[in-house]
Amino acid sequence: MSNKNATAAMAGKAGEKDARARRSTVRRMLGLFSAHPAKLAATFALVVAVVVCTLALPTLSGRAVDCVVGPGEVDFAGLTTSLRAIALTIVAIFACQWGLAAVTNRLSFDAACDLRRQAFDHIQEMPLSYIDSHEHGDLTSRIVTDVDQLTNGLVMGFQQLPTGVLTIVVTLVFMFRLNATIALVVTFLTPFSVWAAKFISSHASRHFAGQTRLRGELTGLTEEMIGGISSVEAFGMAEAVSARFDEVDAALGDENFKAVFFSSLANPTMRFANALVYAAVGVFGAFVALSGGITVGGLSAFLSYADQYAKPFNDITGVVTELQNSVACAERVFALVDEPAQLPEAEGALELGEVSGAVTLDHVRFGYAPEHPILTDVDLEVAPGQRIALVGHTGCGKTTLINLLMRFYDVDAGAVRVDGHDVRDLARASLRGTWGMVLQDTWVRRATVRENIAIGRPDATDEEVREAAREAFADGFISRLPQGYDTVLDGNESISAGQRQLLCIARVMLARPQMLILDEATSNIDTRTEVLVQRAFDRLMRGRTSFVVAHRLSTVRDADLICVVDQGRIAERGTHEELLAQDGLYRQIYESQFAPAE
Repeated sequence: MSNKNATAAMAGKAGEKDARARRSTVRRMLGLFSAHPAKLAATFALVVAVVVCTLALPTLSGRAVDCVVGPGEVDFAGLTTSLRAIALTIVAIFACQWGLAAVTNRLSFDAACDLRRQAFDHIQEMPLSYIDSHEHGDLTSRIVTDVDQLTNGLVMGFQQLPTGVLTIVVTLVFMFRLNATIALVVTFLTPFSVWAAKFISSHASRHFAGQTRLRGELTGLTEEMIGGISSVEAFGMAEAVSARFDEVDAALGDENFKAVFFSSLANPTMRFANALVYAAVGVFGAFVALSGGITVGGLSAFLSYADQYAKPFNDITGVVTELQNSVACAERVFALVDEPAQLPEAEGALELGEVSGAVTLDHVRFGYAPEHPILTDVDLEVAPGQRIALVGHTGCGKTTLINLLMRFYDVDAGAVRVDGHDVRDLARASLRGTWGMVLQDTWVRRATVRENIAIGRPDATDEEVREAAREAFADGFISRLPQGYDTVLDGNESISAGQRQLLCIARVMLARPQMLILDEATSNIDTRTEVLVQRAFDRLMRGRTSFVVAHRLSTVRDADLICVVDQGRIAERGTHEELLAQDGLYRQIYESQFAPAE
């Protein structure tokens, strides 16, 4: 029994925590509109106008009915006045509803646009550790799909929720003014509508939250599988991948069904409540009219008010159900926005200008997870203009060293210095602006060839772009493209991996950075082109501090200093000849590549 009580208490606390989180999310959703006070004011003014005009119609209609006293007894002057007032009111309602729709749509879409921009900008400031540890498809789903779902709920909420609530309140006032006794009957039946709305929205909320989470998971899985479709096909994983997709898709379908089922209960349930209220007013009001407590026109107006009073419960239930979906989506977007950004720049962070290129790694320790260090004690002094080669077995930490030089990650202990300055004391943009980098993993954006090459120097002239492409030996294939340098590349799908790498090399050739990082920069290029590009790199590296990461030792033999990285430290260092003479790890790697086949 005590276990049951403890479980119930824990469930109650969890439910209370979820409720507080939802209330906080709703407040933040409303806060999205604080930047648009004029539109907010216009919205609420139009809501009041729509409600007042709509609720004035039954009173005007009742007056028109009372103008017909009996057979042959009609107050035509009063009837004409009432009909004219009804016509003007209908026109006013139409105009205000049109204006309300226009303003609320613009308000909601502006707020969603602001949120999407905020989320996207925040991603630019987040540490790479977060981006690397989350599915890119899920992050895309949050910024695109979830914000769209949030917008849909906001549009419905602004158009129907304030109108509905105000209609209920004002209608009650009108009904009590007409006849307090009949109005008490309506008030007595109201709790049923409230309970039904709460029941439906609470159940729909849980399933909308699950639907949103699974939608992000399915988007991430789809993006991952499409990106690696060649590997999926090559290794016969299609059946396993399809099974996983079917599993997530089925779970999403189940949540979709439950969310739609509970949300679809709103309309019939509220219609039943509406009919109950309307019937009660009709029956009870008839007895009151027979006793002289209300006129026939007054009863007609009261029935109209009863109908007006009941309808908003249906609208509000539908809106609240849709808002549950919006809240679930908003929680995911806000969770992304609330993730801590990368460590801010140090106060008074230095801006690097011209650098000599002296680089120091001072007993560096680092791990992507601090309890599992990849680099344990890396110590290295690099003189200006030196060419440093980093070699070693896969996973030894070579690329991690590059990430620390660029300050994509900060060291756990020790320091990385450029020209004597700890990189943590430098402005990130200033530090990265001194480096030029070509990685094994290439990236080409959806833009023209010219724009892709000129990423580092958008103001470069056409001739400078062409010269950089010629130096990278990319001019030949670019000239064969349909529009040459004006060809719009469709991301990574338009050209081969080798051609993408040549474009990335051309970017560096154009930027002429003060220091260079080449991480397997020619891995996707054929041997003949590699020899030519290597010559271009030799010219580019001349006089510049350069770090070259390579598995093929043939590309690093001419380096001023070769560092062999092993078990989180620099195990050996020296020139090619010195390292061969040491008969250590470097010699083993060299002989594994160049020893004659037996």
